[in-house]
Amino acid sequence: MRNILRNFTKKNWLFVFITVILTAFSVFLELKLPDYMSDITILIETEGSQMSEILLAGTKMLLCALFSLIISVSVVVLSARVASDYSFNIREKLYKKVENFSMNEINKFSTASLITRSTNDITQIQNFIVFGMHALLKAPIMAVWSITKIAGKASQWVMSTAVAVGLVCIVLIFCYVFALPKFKRIQSLTDNINRLTRENLTGLRVIRAYNAEEYQENKFEKANDEITQNNLKAHRMMSVMMPSMTLSMNGLALVVYIIGAFIIEQAQLTERIALFSDMVVFSAYAIQVIMSFMMLNMIFIMAPRAIVSAKRINEVTNTEISITDGSFDGKTEIEGEIEFKNVSFKYQDAAENILENISFSARKGETVAIIGSTGCGKSTLINLIPRFFDCTEGEVLVDGINVKNYKLSCLHNKIGYVSQKAVMFSGTVNTNVAFGENGKNDYTEGDVKRAVKIAQATDFVENMSEQYDSDISQGGTNLSGGQKQRLSVARAICRKPEILIFDDSFSALDYKTDHALRTALKKDTAGVTNIIVAQRIGTIKDADKIIVLDDGKVVAQGKHKELLKTCDVYHEIALSQLSEEELQND
Repeated sequence: MRNILRNFTKKNWLFVFITVILTAFSVFLELKLPDYMSDITILIETEGSQMSEILLAGTKMLLCALFSLIISVSVVVLSARVASDYSFNIREKLYKKVENFSMNEINKFSTASLITRSTNDITQIQNFIVFGMHALLKAPIMAVWSITKIAGKASQWVMSTAVAVGLVCIVLIFCYVFALPKFKRIQSLTDNINRLTRENLTGLRVIRAYNAEEYQENKFEKANDEITQNNLKAHRMMSVMMPSMTLSMNGLALVVYIIGAFIIEQAQLTERIALFSDMVVFSAYAIQVIMSFMMLNMIFIMAPRAIVSAKRINEVTNTEISITDGSFDGKTEIEGEIEFKNVSFKYQDAAENILENISFSARKGETVAIIGSTGCGKSTLINLIPRFFDCTEGEVLVDGINVKNYKLSCLHNKIGYVSQKAVMFSGTVNTNVAFGENGKNDYTEGDVKRAVKIAQATDFVENMSEQYDSDISQGGTNLSGGQKQRLSVARAICRKPEILIFDDSFSALDYKTDHALRTALKKDTAGVTNIIVAQRIGTIKDADKIIVLDDGKVVAQGKHKELLKTCDVYHEIALSQLSEEELQND
């Protein structure tokens, strides 16, 4: 519960305070009802009583019930407001936290789990606040107040009420202890369902191409059956609660009247009316005590999932971010220079370095290419420049300043980054190309068209129905792989950065488009430093410097022709793509 309350704002606490006052007044009015019932009972059994007196007591009773109803509705409205504000604040807090995660933190939580925590888990807490806060406040107030009302009555009645309350508490504790682990399991199983659903939707083409529908259906059915069985077990345990409450309440009422019958029978005739009135009042108060625990029943049904959800949310919000903002504003005398000084890197919890003692530099306007076998650390290397990861040893310098000293926004404004997987956002061509903030000026229509032209995307964009205002679906599913790559390149160019980073970003382009794009880049972005990771020799052979990686180490640096003669690794890669004759002609 502490995990939920810690995220309440001052405004939330103000509403909670008002709710407590209103709830206490509501309980006061409800507990006045048995008193008026007692008055009516005495008036009916007393000779000479006037109908007007009975009607007056009945009217007071009706007004108490009416005002109690109005207050209860007001409390629910306030609870809903608190729940909505809480959900808004925690969702925003969670989103901002995840946005600031480095790749290390992202890898700690699966995407499916983060989605569940941002949606389902917050909804569980919201429902608990809306429906549970009223009961959580009302139940103890009513229970304590009702107990004080009946404390001075016949000891037999008090003892029977204590026994009934004790039985109810045993049932509540039993259900809570055994149901909580099940509800905790439900949330992790929900993560699994989300993961499989995303996997099926994103991999639909492959699933159909391999006739793997039945295999995927079996995986989903197994996960679905697991969460269903877990839900059934949890709710079977919780289902004991309501019948137990009802049995205790009705049983207590019956016991009170049986005991009352014996007490009244043994009493003097003059005392019987007062005893009968006491029995009616005591029965009403005793039932209110049990009703308080019935309200707690709702809390015990909803609280386990809400508590588990709050812990899962706090796991995210309490995660320490490994990559923190520096203080440098990014204003330097030199521009577009990158230097790696004895850089080593290993992933969190990994036993060995994936990069070892990397040193090289790129000057303003140079094109530096990085090539090597699959898994040698090329993408990891360039991800150290925008600080998606921090190097374990050594320094990465941009414009002579260690990247760790930069404000992240200032560092990123210097860089145009094109990821290995082309990422498109739902919107239009314009919104995808003019994406983000470049820290210098707003993007104009001319900036977008220039970037699209350099990226060799003008033809297909202007052939679309709405041209630059044409819709792009989430993930760019209405575009080909090559079209997505060209728009990703255009997005990076539109920033007018000092440094362009291409992480194998031309792999989906044909050789003609690839060549035309690189020619346009060299001509129209002169002065911009280019860092290119590529597998094609044709893409990088004109680079000013080629870095050859092998098993996380730099084995050679130089130009294409030089490396063909001096580097066996490079020569082997080149020979796998071109014939010996073609290499000699180069």
